[in-house]
Amino acid sequence: MSEIESRLIENRVFFPNADFAKNAKLSDMSEYMAMCQLSNEGYEQFWAELAREFLIWHSPFTSILNDQNPPFYRWFEDGMLNASYNCIDRHVRSGNGDKVALVFESDDGKIEKVSYKTLLVKVCKFANALIRKGYKKGDRAIIYMPMSIEGVVSMQACARLGITHSVVFGGFSAKSLEERIIDVGAKLIITADVQVRGGKNIPLKKAVDEALTGEASKIVKDVIVYRRTGIEIEMSPRDVFLDEIIESEEDYCEPVYVESEHPLFVLYTSGSTGRPKGIQHSTGGYLLHSALTMFYTFDIKPDDIFWCTADIGWITGHTYVAYGPLATGNTQIIFEGVPTFPDAGRFWQMIEKHGVSIFYTAPTAIRALIKASSLNQRVAPENYNLKSLRLLGTVGEPINPEAWVWYYKNVGGSRCPIVDTFWQTETGGHVITPMPGATPLIPGSCTLPFPGIDAAVVDETGQELPNGKGGMLVIRKPWPSMIRTIWGDAERFKKTYFPKELGGKFYLAGDGSIRDEKNGYFTIMGRIDDVLNISGHRLGTMEIESALVAYEDVAEAAVVGKPDEVTGESIVAFVVLKSKRPENVKEISEKAKVLQNWVAKEIGPIAKPKEIRFGDNLPKTRSGKIMRRLLRALAKGEKIQQDVSTLENPAILEQLSGT
Repeated sequence: MSEIESRLIENRVFFPNADFAKNAKLSDMSEYMAMCQLSNEGYEQFWAELAREFLIWHSPFTSILNDQNPPFYRWFEDGMLNASYNCIDRHVRSGNGDKVALVFESDDGKIEKVSYKTLLVKVCKFANALIRKGYKKGDRAIIYMPMSIEGVVSMQACARLGITHSVVFGGFSAKSLEERIIDVGAKLIITADVQVRGGKNIPLKKAVDEALTGEASKIVKDVIVYRRTGIEIEMSPRDVFLDEIIESEEDYCEPVYVESEHPLFVLYTSGSTGRPKGIQHSTGGYLLHSALTMFYTFDIKPDDIFWCTADIGWITGHTYVAYGPLATGNTQIIFEGVPTFPDAGRFWQMIEKHGVSIFYTAPTAIRALIKASSLNQRVAPENYNLKSLRLLGTVGEPINPEAWVWYYKNVGGSRCPIVDTFWQTETGGHVITPMPGATPLIPGSCTLPFPGIDAAVVDETGQELPNGKGGMLVIRKPWPSMIRTIWGDAERFKKTYFPKELGGKFYLAGDGSIRDEKNGYFTIMGRIDDVLNISGHRLGTMEIESALVAYEDVAEAAVVGKPDEVTGESIVAFVVLKSKRPENVKEISEKAKVLQNWVAKEIGPIAKPKEIRFGDNLPKTRSGKIMRRLLRALAKGEKIQQDVSTLENPAILEQLSGT
């Protein structure tokens, strides 16, 4: 674990704003500690009481935690509920139907507002159309949509009927889409003609058509198309337009009540092998943590205007766009575009325009906007009225201290607490996070576990390490919103997340961590497996390597990450060609561009290597194993100080050094 032992010492401490703390759900550390103590004294009862308080149950549960078959834990399993009812109907029935649920701002600045009452009608009409087409509880649907009201409606309509949805990010390629259709066995695809980002139309329906040219075409029965722009697209006999099928449907659809453990969704994430993992989440446990973290982490109030900038294709867009803010009955912003179009002041302009009070975004976006502000003072946040803000948040990757401080001072006016949240697709919601009215903040640290989460730093045998020693981050007790399994691969689930080396009962996060010697705060130190974190998006190195080797002229490829001041990590690929190695700058640039575009086509633009280096071979041991630690050092431009005596071909290091 030596590579995660060292870290910068951060001594700056920012205490909660007194006015904020006075009205917070948890107003000091003693209240946080009391809540943690409550969970320790009666763990199951702690979660049960919260589940009864925060969710509407059609049939109350009597079983809290079934831990008879670890790690396949089951929560509230005899309870029945419906996620869509909990997100929409409950608010309409309580007299809040006229409250604005969604404020949609399109790429070109047009605004549409939807009340909870109108949202219910939209979801019900869509659900009724799905019933008419024969879809029912247990079916699976792929949603390949832009950020839009219709994207959220699609997810909620599936949830209303017990159809398990799998949202695929609109930036993924047709091949990635095809793989997910086949793996999850989706009979239905919900998509759009295009998505609009940064003033450009990016085709979605065309990618769906391409994905349905092989095996996937035998599985899919229907493709429903939302007309985002109405441009002319090819339509086959199985394709129908969304507006046409919902036109004559009834305004109300009775929700289908499902078991708490019914799969609400499957969301694919990269692993250390080439095959994406379908992370399966339950309905009851997942929805509980979505609501709980809205309530406590974001200290949500009825009049808050909440804006999470994540796309619905990622877990953040599930928990803190499609489900959490609706479960707590809040008004939220849905944004179609990008933070730099038409200029890099877009986020600040929107916060000012809509009176956003809680803003949740990624460190990558923050770093990009810091850079943009330094280049063009006109788009700096101080040129906008951001006084509506009362809380800031970060998500997706650790935030470096200097970016944290810039965000705190320039966006939050030195008055808004920052919740630096650590969580994953697999955890369902925040597992380590400040409580904004209670927790003293240290830039770069996600601080302490959410009450009820038993997080620890351990060595390779599962023994807890003392504070100040780096190790593997684990969660030692099951919690309601945890991953249930990998879709169709229970053995991979156990091996990946509950390895035998740790006793088979500890959840292994896959991240290295260290706890502060003084206060026990957690700091995340990076992945311990072959997964890269690019702009908060997890990408498996094996997946990118497989795409490169699929190109006809590539013999071998190895992919590593290196630090990047904007995206956190960037992809560096080391490639051996079947043909002659390019040697001059022009040849190298041209070949690299061809391979970058190939990877974008195979996986998606987010997987494009930022840098490609060509060699006659890769550094290997005499037994043929690629020495990735040497490649990581080369990518970072570090002098090789490790032992290279076991290398079969030491001379190759100079060739791959990039100098």
